[in-house]
Amino acid sequence: MITFANPYALLLLLVLPLVVFWYVRYHRHKEIAFRWSNISYLASHRRQTWRVRMRQLPFVLRMIAAACLIIVLARPQSSMSWKNRTKEGIDIMMSLDVSGTMLAEDLKPNRLKAAKSVAVDFIRSRRDDNIGLTLFAGESFTQCPLTTDHNALINLFQSVDYGILEDGTAIGLGIANSVNRLKDSKAKSKVIILLTDGSNNAGDIDPGTAADIAASFGIRIYSIGVGTRGKAKFPVETPFGKQYQEIDVDIDEPLLKAIAAKTGGQYFRATDNASLKSIYQEIDKMEKTKIEVRDYNKRNEAYLPFAMIALLLILIEVIVRETVLRKLP
Repeated sequence: MITFANPYALLLLLVLPLVVFWYVRYHRHKEIAFRWSNISYLASHRRQTWRVRMRQLPFVLRMIAAACLIIVLARPQSSMSWKNRTKEGIDIMMSLDVSGTMLAEDLKPNRLKAAKSVAVDFIRSRRDDNIGLTLFAGESFTQCPLTTDHNALINLFQSVDYGILEDGTAIGLGIANSVNRLKDSKAKSKVIILLTDGSNNAGDIDPGTAADIAASFGIRIYSIGVGTRGKAKFPVETPFGKQYQEIDVDIDEPLLKAIAAKTGGQYFRATDNASLKSIYQEIDKMEKTKIEVRDYNKRNEAYLPFAMIALLLILIEVIVRETVLRKLP
């Protein structure tokens, strides 16, 4: 959108038609006239040269240049209008278990892929939030720091697979790593979404201690236990190809509930794809911290093309007037 810093300068454009009117009247009365008894012979032999046809060109160029200069005075600017809107002021770290048991197929196609798919949909629904990703198994690392570049985050999320970390379930490390990414955040709401299918059996940090640290920084933890109740099919590679065996679903629900309670969060249990999706939808509804922001784009001055055109037209007018249309005394 083009706006003008000095729009009242455009009123000077109204003067140009008056100048044209005066010019036409002045030159009409200034023309030299001859008296002839009969002009039929002259009319049949009348021919206008190109110099005659171009005699008004300097004036036309001058008027166009004047119009351009008036636009320059009005200072055209390319800009977007200011707009107030409400956005979500939340920083979210997603802490995902990538241990071997996440390959169990009680969720389809397996727990890990189901968790990734639902999490990606959640990320797409939170366009204004800073979201990051930490992974944990026997150890933990940050796959993606807090970012609003959700396309990049989704690409990193989709590349997550089993085997990138030593096996095990270090829930405490997963929480601590996420807390480290959120502790200096200035957001009004800070959240960890912790998803796991097991019990803490690795790492040097106790999950309860990590939850206490999170609470001290005002970080809420929503913990999700993934897995059916009872037994689940788990794929095992054998010399005869992939075989399945039934394994016990061992989720430390008391621990996950305690972690959530310490931080003011909530515990959820996902036994299938539908319940996992509904859990993320529930978290999405609960985490709605509204803040007023003002969007704007930087204004860019757009007068330079008009100034260049005016300068060029004036230069052409001077050259034409002093060469091909020059009048001798």
